[in-house]
Amino acid sequence: MLRLAGVIGHRDDPAIADHLHELGHRDRIEYLILPPGESERRRLRWATDKGTDCAISLARDERLTDGAILLLEPERAILVHVGEQRQWRLQPQDLEAALLLGWQAGHLHWRVRFEGRDLVVLLEGPEADYRDRIATLIEAGAVTIVEGDGRA
Repeated sequence: MLRLAGVIGHRDDPAIADHLHELGHRDRIEYLILPPGESERRRLRWATDKGTDCAISLARDERLTDGAILLLEPERAILVHVGEQRQWRLQPQDLEAALLLGWQAGHLHWRVRFEGRDLVVLLEGPEADYRDRIATLIEAGAVTIVEGDGRA
C-alpha cells in the first residue's frame, strides 16, 4: 500500500506541465478515479486505474479536486479524477480501419482499452474533441461510434 499525505500540486501548474506531459507520453500517469461524494473525505483508501493501492490522508484545509496531484516522481505520477470515467466506444469495420484507428489513438496518446472488437476510449476532455481527430474515419464509415456520453 502506498501512503499519500496530501495534495502536492495541480495538473494545470505551468511549473510541472512539461514533466506531466512527458510522463503521459510514456504511460506513467496513474489516475485515482473518485465518485464525487468520495472526494469530500479526508482519509480514504482507493486504487488507481493501474491497481496501485493508495491510503490517502489530507489536512483539514485540503480537498481532492479534479486534477490534484498526489504523487510526482521522476518516473510516475498519481493524479485525481473526480467523477465517473466517461467513455467512448468505437468499432472499426475491418482490419484496415482497426489499424488506422489504433495508430491514431496511439499517436494522440489516448487512454484506451480493448473489449472484443471495440476500442474503448477513456475520455479526458469533450467527446467532440476526440471525434474531430478521427472525423475522416467516421465519415468514411470505417469506424462506428457504438456508445458515447452524448456530451459535445
